[in-house]
Amino acid sequence: MLFKNEIKYIKGLSERTARTDYGRFVVEGDKMVGELSGAGLEVENIYLTERSRLFGMEGAVTITEKEMERISGLRTPSSALAVVHIPKRKFVPQCAKGELVLALDDLQDPGNLGTIIRIADWYGIRHIFCSAHTVDCYNPKCVQATMGALYRVEVHYGDLPTMLKEAKEAGVAIYGTLLDGENIYEKKITESGIIIIGNEGKGISAEVEKLVDTRLFLPSWPADCRSSESLNAAVATAVVCAEFRRRQIMR
Repeated sequence: MLFKNEIKYIKGLSERTARTDYGRFVVEGDKMVGELSGAGLEVENIYLTERSRLFGMEGAVTITEKEMERISGLRTPSSALAVVHIPKRKFVPQCAKGELVLALDDLQDPGNLGTIIRIADWYGIRHIFCSAHTVDCYNPKCVQATMGALYRVEVHYGDLPTMLKEAKEAGVAIYGTLLDGENIYEKKITESGIIIIGNEGKGISAEVEKLVDTRLFLPSWPADCRSSESLNAAVATAVVCAEFRRRQIMR
C-alpha cells in the first residue's frame, strides 16, 4: 500500500525543482526498470504491479494497478516504475580529448534531448555538454525518449561557453552546425571534437558561436531546389554524427 506522502513525493518528481531538491528522478516501463540492475545507478525504490514481467523481483514493492495510475506520469501507466538517484557527475574538459562529444545550446524540447541522448549512445558518444538552460535530461518525457541510453551517456550541465573554452584550451576542436557553414560532405573533419547543436528556433547563441573553429552546414538535396527551412535538432544530430563516424571508418 502506498501512503499519500509517498504518492505526492513520486508525482512531484515530474517537476525539475523537486528533482533538484531530492536528487531523484523517475523511470517507467519494464524494459528501462529492468536495465537498472546493470546501469550502475543507485535505486531508491522499485514499484511493480502483478502484470509486470519483473514481478517478484527482490526488494521491489508490489502495488495495485490503481496505485500505479496515481504515481505514473504516463497517459497509459506501465507496470513498473522506479525512483532513482541522480548521479553526481563532475565536468572535466579532458573527457572531450580524443573523443567525439555533443554540446547542446539551450535545447528546449525533452523529446529532442531524449532522442539525441539515444543517438549519442548509438554512435558511441559518451559525453554531452549542456547549457544551464537546456531542458533537464531527467524530465520524464526525456527519460522515456532515451530508452535506457541515459544510463550510458553522461550529460553535464553548466555554463556552456566556459565548458567549451576549457575544452578548447585542452586542444579539442569545436564544430558548430550553422546555416552559413561549409558543406559537411566536402569539409575536412577530425575523428574527435565537440559538435554544437543549437536551440530549435534560435540556433547557436552568439556567445557560443564565437568559440566555433569549424562551421558546418547540412545541405538539402538537390541544392538548387526549395526545401524545408531547417532540420529537426535531433535529426540534424543523427546526420552529423553519422558523417563523423563514416569518415572515421573510411580512414
